[in-house]
Amino acid sequence: TQVLRKSLQRGVVLSTGSYLIFEAHRLISGFAEVHASFKVEEVIEQADYLYGSGETEKLYRLLVQHKNSDDAELLWRLARSSRDLAQLSSTSAEEKRQLTYDSLEYAKKALEKNESNFAAHKWYGICLSDVGDYEGIKTKIGNAIVIKEHFQRAIELNPKDATTIHLIGIWCYSFAEMPWYQRKIAATLFATPPTSTFQEALRYFHMAEEADPNFYSKNLLFLGKTYLKLNNKKMALLWLSKAKEYPAQTEEDKQVQKEALELLNSI
Repeated sequence: TQVLRKSLQRGVVLSTGSYLIFEAHRLISGFAEVHASFKVEEVIEQADYLYGSGETEKLYRLLVQHKNSDDAELLWRLARSSRDLAQLSSTSAEEKRQLTYDSLEYAKKALEKNESNFAAHKWYGICLSDVGDYEGIKTKIGNAIVIKEHFQRAIELNPKDATTIHLIGIWCYSFAEMPWYQRKIAATLFATPPTSTFQEALRYFHMAEEADPNFYSKNLLFLGKTYLKLNNKKMALLWLSKAKEYPAQTEEDKQVQKEALELLNSI
């Protein structure tokens, strides 16, 4: 009986010890998870500040350290950052190509991690379109339906995102002005080839402006360009003037100003 009592006491001690070890492990794991999520939030906050400040290279260096992350919010930001770095005039052609393909991989991974993340759909569509520039017109047109589907899904998830609405406008504009030989390729790729009109593009550009007025220099430019295509010079002058006067913060803004000025001088 005494032996049995000692064995039971030893069991209780061992059980208590094991329980304490388990609890300690659980608390440490929980702390690690909280700390990890806190770190992610901290990185995102820093990334958004750098993005807002136009610090393209610093932003990329910050985010590329997290390329193996499982967080969709980090991954789509890395996709955007890689693409932005590829767009810089100081980036070599070889680096540009690599960054373009990398950005698509990051966006794809963001989608795999969280299908309901609107920004992951948006940037997957953008990056897939960019990759088409390297893979020829057949691939670019072949990807067109997939790209539009991702933009539409992004709008479903976030109807107020002006950039995605603008991107569908760009999609419509591109198909409206597609040259005859590209239409012929499209006809071989699709039973019903994708088509659009300048009126449809204009509707999306105005919707984007309504969602977030003056949010993007390129939307102002394309409102002007679309009105030109529709032979409405008065409205074209109005929007091209706004694009020309838009405060340039990025290289893209400077390109927009330049194109807007050239178009204004040609009217």
